[in-house]
Amino acid sequence: MNILKDNFGRRFPYIRLSISDVCNFKCGYCLPDGYRIDKSDNRKFISKEEISRLAKALSELGVSKIRLTGGEPTIRKDFIDIIKDIKKNSGIKKTVITTNGYKLNKIAKDIKNSGLDGINISIDSLNSNTFKQITGHDRLDEILDGIKELQKLNFKNIKINAVLMKGVNDTEKDFKEWSNFIKQNEIDFRYIELMQTGDNLEYFKKFHISANKFVEFLNKEKWIIQTFGKDAGPSKNFIKPGFRGKFGVIAPYSKDFCKSCNRLRITAKGDLRLCLFGNTGISIRHLMQKDEQLEELKDLILKQLNYKKESHYLEIGETGLNKNLSTIGG
Repeated sequence: MNILKDNFGRRFPYIRLSISDVCNFKCGYCLPDGYRIDKSDNRKFISKEEISRLAKALSELGVSKIRLTGGEPTIRKDFIDIIKDIKKNSGIKKTVITTNGYKLNKIAKDIKNSGLDGINISIDSLNSNTFKQITGHDRLDEILDGIKELQKLNFKNIKINAVLMKGVNDTEKDFKEWSNFIKQNEIDFRYIELMQTGDNLEYFKKFHISANKFVEFLNKEKWIIQTFGKDAGPSKNFIKPGFRGKFGVIAPYSKDFCKSCNRLRITAKGDLRLCLFGNTGISIRHLMQKDEQLEELKDLILKQLNYKKESHYLEIGETGLNKNLSTIGG
C-alpha cells in the first residue's frame, strides 16, 4: 500500500478536513469582525458524498485519523451524518471534531450516538468576562454545560484548546484555574501559541507570547513531560499524579516544530493544503465526483507531497495563503 510520506521522511496518518469556513463567533485572533460572505466566491462546500469518497481514498493511503474542522463544523445541518458516514464506510479508524461548543448542550446525545471518537472544544478562558472579550459571545456557561452533558453520557476523549495571549489569559491565576479544572475532570487541556496570519499582524504583535511561560509554570508545579512515537505530532504533553486530565502545549514558533508534522489539510472547498501556512494549494475536488476516480484521487494526493516544504517559516513572518484560521481549520 502506498502511504503518505514526504521527502523528509515524515508520514501523514492525520488529515484536518474543514467542512465549512462559516463561524458564528468573533474571536479576536481569527474573525474579529465576524464571518463575512464574499459574494464573488463559490460558497458551495464539499458535500457528504464527496467527503465519503475522499475519506475512503485517504484510508487507502494509510490515513487513520480525520479531524472535522471549520469555521464551525456543527453549523452544517448534516455534520452528524458526515461523521456516521466516515465511521461506517471509509475505513478511517478515528474521527474527531474541533468545535466552539456553542450548541453542545443540545446535540450531546447525537454526538455520542454518531460514534465520534473525540472532541476538541475551544475555550480560551474559564473567566466569563475574558471569554466574552475574546469570542464576542457570553456563552461560556452553555459550553461548560454541554461538556457536562457529554460526561453524563460517558463520552471519552474530550479536550479543550485555548490560544495563549499576552495580558489576556496568561497569568498564573489562569494556569491554576485550568489546573484545578483538569484535576477534577478527565479532560485534557492545551495552550496553543497565537499564530500570525495574513490579516492579524497588529493583533499578533500585541498579544503573542511564547508558550515557554506556561511550560515554566508546569515545570515549577512538577508536571512530567510524556514521550510519544515518531508520528505523534507536535503537541508536548504533561502528566501529574493525582490529576485526571493532562496538559498540552502546541508551540509553532519553537525550534524544530515542523520535524514532527504528521498532518495535511483539506479546505471546505476541496483544496489540498500541505501546510497551514503554505503558499500553494491545489483543488482535488474534481476527483471526488465518482467512485471510479478513487485511484486518480490517491495518485494526485501522493504526487503533491513532493512539494511539501521542510518548515512553515513562521519565524520569519511567512503566513502563506492563510488569511485567517477560519478558512482552513487552524
